[in-house]
Amino acid sequence: MGTLWQRLFRRQQPVAGRERPIAARPVRVMAEDEPAEPDFPLTEIEDRFRRFVLDLPPGDAIESTAAEQAMLKRLDLLSTRFDMRSLPRLPSVLPQLLRTLKNDNAAGGQLAKLVARDPQMVGEVMRVTSSSYYRSAQPIGSLQHAVVLLGQDGLRRVLTQYVMKPILQANAGSFGQAAGERLWDHAERCSHACAWLARHNGCDTFEAYLVGTICHTGTGAVVRLLDQLAPASAAAPLSRDFIASCAALATRLSLQAAQHWELPARVIEAMTDRQSGKAIAACSPLGQTLAVADGLAMAQLLGEHERLAPDVDLSHTWPEAFSPALLARCQQDLRRHFPVAEKSI
Repeated sequence: MGTLWQRLFRRQQPVAGRERPIAARPVRVMAEDEPAEPDFPLTEIEDRFRRFVLDLPPGDAIESTAAEQAMLKRLDLLSTRFDMRSLPRLPSVLPQLLRTLKNDNAAGGQLAKLVARDPQMVGEVMRVTSSSYYRSAQPIGSLQHAVVLLGQDGLRRVLTQYVMKPILQANAGSFGQAAGERLWDHAERCSHACAWLARHNGCDTFEAYLVGTICHTGTGAVVRLLDQLAPASAAAPLSRDFIASCAALATRLSLQAAQHWELPARVIEAMTDRQSGKAIAACSPLGQTLAVADGLAMAQLLGEHERLAPDVDLSHTWPEAFSPALLARCQQDLRRHFPVAEKSI
């Protein structure tokens, strides 16, 4: 993975070979009318997440250099010419299948006929239902049996993973597989948190799961664009402003990809909210859900990889969108479903 960035920027090794985890702030007694604050600034978590995905060392510089600003101008110009048709295709049957899944009364036979149009989709459904989680007393003898066994929620999630995982993992171009793997790891956590929060704010859970999965699809496209700009000489480590500007460009391309794929209207609206940078209170309900889930997923993934204290409390980070008690429960749910792996001694 480091080959591209070694050409772009001189790499520096983190102290002691690993970035020091961020610890939660010491508990202090608060005045009765004092508003609570989050354990750690979200901007710091976002910067650490972006560097983790791109395998970059931490950087102390805040403002972008003249060389970085020139790079951003060229990057922005290239992005206006980026061909969305170069993204991996969505199965032609997917839009019709998603519309059918919006109907809670859709029959298993009707869904099976749609899935049967895509042989790879059939293979994924049969693979998942043959796993130990879904294995039933009776052998699965048909696609319809597999679809019924999955249920509508299970089928929605299988299809989302079938469609989006290859896109996130393959869209990093020559940058390497690790970036795609890390983006998918985030997508799993973000979509899980999105669906969990959606059940508490009136959003459609599948639309929430979908938007949480696709929200960082533009990052791989930005890496591919950077690959075209790799200079022959090395430069200083990246500033926070440069990293943030690349992330903003990735967000814009993610929105364009969602529009290109003709995803549901509320998904597009949530992605538009995210791209506009508007205050969370002004976002749509699904836009608020995405903003919060994205941050929680970043913190969860960083904690798993010792880039952040695993018990950092973000429950007071978005009081205008969700109550601290609800966010604390969501963080607990993420930790339960994505536990930190124990280190072997």
